[in-house]
Amino acid sequence: MNPVVSLFQIILGILLVIVIIIQQKGSGIGGSFGGDMGFYRTKRGAEKLLFYITIGLALLFILSSLVGLTL
Repeated sequence: MNPVVSLFQIILGILLVIVIIIQQKGSGIGGSFGGDMGFYRTKRGAEKLLFYITIGLALLFILSSLVGLTL
């Protein structure tokens, strides 16, 4: 695999993990394991932006993985 693609995937992976951790809701460790039994609500503002950034980063990661397979 091309080292540039590998570096790009590492950077995307780290960014994806950070964005997902920022989105984490709930209180303490209980929220991490599904302890938050809240009700459904719509995403607004920064939460919605983080959601779209997560989708974009995931798509970029998948595309870079496919490019890495072809090289």
